[in-house]
Amino acid sequence: MPYAIVVYDVQAERTAKFLKYPRRYLTHVQNSVFEGELTEGQLVEVKETVESMLDTGESVMVYQMASEKYVDRSVFSEDPMDDQQFL
Repeated sequence: MPYAIVVYDVQAERTAKFLKYPRRYLTHVQNSVFEGELTEGQLVEVKETVESMLDTGESVMVYQMASEKYVDRSVFSEDPMDDQQFL
């Protein structure tokens, strides 16, 4: 399954909208950063939806890896991804 990291930069008053959508599929790891595994279909949907949500001057970046095994991830202090093990 593809592994994705989604980062957004939007107007302050619109952050709640952008926070809500990616949480459906990914883990919220920092203020405007989400990550996790998605199906191919979910990845396409996320990309299309976040693009359609953008206003002028805003941006979303989606980093895509073939799977989580290709991610070398270092976390210092508490890891928000640890909570996902208990769902």
